[in-house]
Amino acid sequence: MTGKPRLAVVSPFLDKKHGTERREVELINRIAGDYEIHLYSTRVEDVDLSRVVWHRIPEIPGPYLLKYLWWFVANHLWRWRHRRRHGLSFDLVLSPGINCLNANVVTVHIVFAEYLRQARQHLSLLANPVRLWPWLIHRRLYYELVMLLERRVYTREDVLLAVISRKTAEDLRCHFGRTQGVSLIYYGIDRVQFNPGVREALRAEARRALGLPDDAFVLLLVGNDWKKKGLACSLEALDRLGELRARLLVVGRDELAPFRGWLDRPSLAGRVLFFPPRADVQFYYAAADAYVGPSLEDAFALPPLEAMACALPVIVSRQAGVSEIVTHGVDALILENPNDSDELCGLVRRLYERAEFRARLGDKAHLTSLQYTWERNANEMRAIIESALARGAKR
Repeated sequence: MTGKPRLAVVSPFLDKKHGTERREVELINRIAGDYEIHLYSTRVEDVDLSRVVWHRIPEIPGPYLLKYLWWFVANHLWRWRHRRRHGLSFDLVLSPGINCLNANVVTVHIVFAEYLRQARQHLSLLANPVRLWPWLIHRRLYYELVMLLERRVYTREDVLLAVISRKTAEDLRCHFGRTQGVSLIYYGIDRVQFNPGVREALRAEARRALGLPDDAFVLLLVGNDWKKKGLACSLEALDRLGELRARLLVVGRDELAPFRGWLDRPSLAGRVLFFPPRADVQFYYAAADAYVGPSLEDAFALPPLEAMACALPVIVSRQAGVSEIVTHGVDALILENPNDSDELCGLVRRLYERAEFRARLGDKAHLTSLQYTWERNANEMRAIIESALARGAKR
């Protein structure tokens, strides 16, 4: 017993390789001294486990929908068992996204109801070959389940919501009528890990290690769920930039099958490279000449902000929350229509052909990124936690 408020953090896994999970790691490492924190996760990395208690929940094999259902039920069972057998109760339950039904504070990183509205055409069975139907049905079943749970959780006025963009707050209002108890907290970046000096120091090694020619103009896309991240638009734009010595690096994990038609084109042979996530993601930013993020829907997306911190020029979708903190043509380029490969092609060509503009955009992007730190994020999140604890004490 520490005498501090006891918090349960419920997250499928925690590490610094993924945006949502990185945000939770940064928060936990900064508030661990203020609270007694218990983690309910299948896997934990990059967290100082001497300052928190990790209750490991076993992971099961199988398709993602089944794994999610198991996780959702199991974290409730584990906490119920700890309460019944060990008297372990919590003053507050904190969840990044829809992980349980009894969270007091939920960080909303995406509103799936809005994403499905945007992506419904791309996920249509009639718009895809028959060989992709099993994958599409599985993905749509998962989205429908999460949307059902969103309606159950996000409409509860006693649950405080922390959103990562104004766009997310608007999505909550449109789909669930939720306006009260919603606080905006933007992501942050680690200035030590992401800065122009690090990018410059790693650049030669990174390009050599990734097999990139010296004269290649390298575009970078980081993230999972490649349909949502706009990989199709990126591939189409790259195909139309055939006369340029352009390459596309895709960092993340997802199914390649929906994009096989593009990848099998002779015009893209050797021009699209896939790599797994890594904790030192700045290695990929160092290798790139520009970041492209034509997201169909994205509450914020951490990679563009990290790229900006490295003084890398970025192209972001108007549908991504990160577009809220930049100005088109000043510190970023904003893609108005994430389905318009002609527009994306024009923005990439503008960066390619105007080296001075590219450098100036990167420098301004770095200055903008300095406003957003994990310390700021943690301080604002701590205020929400204290508010929720005060509400609990009154009840």
